[in-house]
Amino acid sequence: MYAIVEINGQQFKVEEGKKLFVNRIKDAEEGQTVEFDKVLLVDNDGAVTVGAPTVEGAKVVAEVKNPLVKGEKVIIFKMKRRKDSRKKNGHRQQFTEVEIKSVTA
Repeated sequence: MYAIVEINGQQFKVEEGKKLFVNRIKDAEEGQTVEFDKVLLVDNDGAVTVGAPTVEGAKVVAEVKNPLVKGEKVIIFKMKRRKDSRKKNGHRQQFTEVEIKSVTA
């Protein structure tokens, strides 16, 4: 059984026991359980239910394993040739690691 869930504006395919890195969830603490109600699709052993826009009564329960995980640093470098103009920026995305406990439909 799996489901497609929208978490913080992104869609994820979730199954029980799977670990995900989602965009940072504010006010999340380690060991806390989080429920996601925006379930877009549920596949229960071949019986597919598609929501319009969400599946009613379906939810995904997850446990926060690590509330703050930093991704790799991305370097943004802009340069215009022969103009002495250079700009260097860096960015590090913040994630929350969650483990899916149950998918109910």
